[in-house]
This record gives sequence, structure tokens and C-alpha cells, in this order.
Amino acid sequence: MLEPQVFKLASSPFVPIAIGFFGLATGYLVWGGQALFNLPKSSPEVDKSLGLWGIWMPGFMQFLTGVYLLIGLTWFNVFGSAAPLYMAALAFTAFGVHWFAVGHRKFIGASAQPDGWMAMAFVFLSLLGVCVFHRAGDIPVMIIFVGLTLVYLAEVPTRLFVWNPGIRIIGLFQVLTGLWLLYCTYAITVDVALGAKAWI
Repeated sequence: MLEPQVFKLASSPFVPIAIGFFGLATGYLVWGGQALFNLPKSSPEVDKSLGLWGIWMPGFMQFLTGVYLLIGLTWFNVFGSAAPLYMAALAFTAFGVHWFAVGHRKFIGASAQPDGWMAMAFVFLSLLGVCVFHRAGDIPVMIIFVGLTLVYLAEVPTRLFVWNPGIRIIGLFQVLTGLWLLYCTYAITVDVALGAKAWI
């Protein structure tokens, strides 16, 4: 009787989280910058452009990262036993699909009010990320989840109650979180590509 073949793939240091970070950073700078500074001014054409950016950068790039991480962690075990990566995989996948929805909503000009209910679930997911990465001792990534928590806490009253001042508050939190995500993209890329530590 033949024994079944067992294949074991080598561990990889190339965890793809910089892809998701850069995608979300770009989305937050595009959406947050427009909301904070009203530049360019809101119009149906601007909303369609924002929708496309939302679908492709934070949407597709985060979803791709999340699926990549989940497959690497579960099917092929190429990322070792880095348990916090499971939280990252959950977050990237969920946030990616979320951006598909909000980007499409923006593109077609549908109501943003139901996003207030969605934001409640994403406050929970963001706080979960804060807890996991704090306990893992990964403070830079924990800071990302703090930023996400602030974005979605502002989203709840802004969307549900059409609280117009909240749009600029959301934009501010998005821009600040987007800038931090750019730094994290830089730090991880320099660390993985050059072996040089860039974390604060």
C-alpha cells in the first residue's frame, strides 16, 4: 500500500500586509482628503470617482491581502505560527468587502444612512484589532486599529442621523490614519525587503 505524499512548503517572510496597508492608506487619503477639505467639491462626477477609488484601492487590495493571508495561514502554513496574522486576515478581508460595498454605493449615488448600522459592526472589529495587537505587543498596528475605531465611531451618528459636521470629522480621522498607514507601509517594506528595522 502506498503512503500518501505530504508536501510541506517553506515558511515565507513575505507576509503581504504592506499591500493592504497601502491600499487602505490611498483610499483614506482620497476619501478623507475630499471630505475634510471639500476638494474637489462634491458632485455626482466626484462621487463616481471616489467610488472607483474605494472599490479598487482599499477594497480590492485589502480583500486580496486578507484572502492571501488566510490561505497562507490555513492551507499552506507558510507564515508560521504568527497568530496575530489571523486577526489581520479577518480585518483585511472584512474591510475589503466593506469597501466594495461603500465604493459601489458612492458610485451609484445610493443613501449613506444605512452605513451607520454597518459602522457599529466595524467599531467592534476595530476594537478587537486594538485588543489583539496590544496583547501581541505590536503597537504600530494597534495604532492603525485605534484610527479605524475613531473613523467608525464618527460614522455611526454622521450616517444614521445625517450629521453634516461629522463628515469632516470622519475625513480628519481618515487622513490621519491614512498617513500612519503610509508610514507602516514604508516600515514593513524596508524591514522585509532590506532587513532594516524602521519601526518607531
